[in-house]
Amino acid sequence: MTPNTDPNEKPGFFDKPSNVAWILRIFYALCILLFVTDFVVHRHIYTSWEEIPAFYALYGFVACVVLVLIAKQMRHVLMRSETYYDKDTEEESHVDR
Repeated sequence: MTPNTDPNEKPGFFDKPSNVAWILRIFYALCILLFVTDFVVHRHIYTSWEEIPAFYALYGFVACVVLVLIAKQMRHVLMRSETYYDKDTEEESHVDR
């Protein structure tokens, strides 16, 4: 975070560490509440492995990790060199001469 350059400008909500800590506490409390709710609420399951406690939380976590790993590999396929667009302008400048 960069400090405000204007001394008259009010600091933003997320500039105060106490506000960020408060939001994180709420987030963690909601995560715990949803985890506990998983043991209380009746689920209509279709496969036997959905009976595993916290199955949906584990499934979501594994899915996110897999997506990140796939994205890292796709980066190598899709990434262009830093001078990719400069090559066109260099070729055009040679043609103009």
